[in-house]
Amino acid sequence: MNKWHVNIMTLFPEMFPGSLGMSLAGKALERGDWSYDIYNPRNYAQDKHKSVDDTPYGGGAGMVLRADILEKSFLDIKNPGKKIYMSPRGKVLNQKMVQEFIKEENITILCGRYEGVDQRFLDAHEFEEISIGDYVLSGGEPAALIVMDSCIRLLDGVMGNEETAKEESHSNGLLEYPHYTRPALWVDANGIKREVPNILREGHHKKIEEWRIHQAEKLTKERRIDLWDKYKQK
Repeated sequence: MNKWHVNIMTLFPEMFPGSLGMSLAGKALERGDWSYDIYNPRNYAQDKHKSVDDTPYGGGAGMVLRADILEKSFLDIKNPGKKIYMSPRGKVLNQKMVQEFIKEENITILCGRYEGVDQRFLDAHEFEEISIGDYVLSGGEPAALIVMDSCIRLLDGVMGNEETAKEESHSNGLLEYPHYTRPALWVDANGIKREVPNILREGHHKKIEEWRIHQAEKLTKERRIDLWDKYKQK
C-alpha cells in the first residue's frame, strides 16, 4: 500500500504536525506510513504586507481569503487528490467518510481563517466542505488535525491490531461497549467497591461478545438516539 499524503494549505504552518508528531501517529510519520507538505498562501502574496485577505463584497464583518492568492498556492501542489475545505457549514465528519479518505493516496486540506474563503476558489477547484461539528473555531487548523488523526490511526500498521478499529465507536453504527482492566476489584476514593462484570472474567467468548453487543446497543440508545434509529433501520 502506498503511503498516505496530505497537502495542507494554511497560514500557520507551525501548527503542524502538532499532536500528530507524537505517539502512534508520530511513529508512523517517522516510518513514512504517512507524510505531509505545507503550502502557505502568504508566500504567494505580492504586496509588501503579504496580504492574503480583503473586505467582503456586500459589506459585513471580517475579512475573506482571496481566490487569486489561494489559487497560486494551490497550483503548486503536484498531486492534490481529494480536496477538502474545513468549514462549519460543511458535511459533518463521520467514520464512513474517514474510511473513504484513507483510500486516497493524496488529500489536500484547506484551512480557512478570518470570515472565510472566496467561494469562487472553492467552486473553481471543487473543494468539498467538511465540518467536525456544529460550532465555530478560530481557524481550520485544529479541525484539519482531527481529520488527519482520524485517518492516520486507520492506516495499515499504525494501531497494530486490526480488530481494534473494527470494534470502536461508530465503526459498526454503534457506540463502543465499556472496557475494564485490572484490578478485578477496585475501591474508589469514596470507599465504594467496584467490580469488573463477572461475564468478562469467565472467559466464555461467545457470551462476552453477546454482552458487548448488548452494552453497545444500550449505550447508543441512551446517548445517541439518532445513531440508534439508523442502526435499527439496517
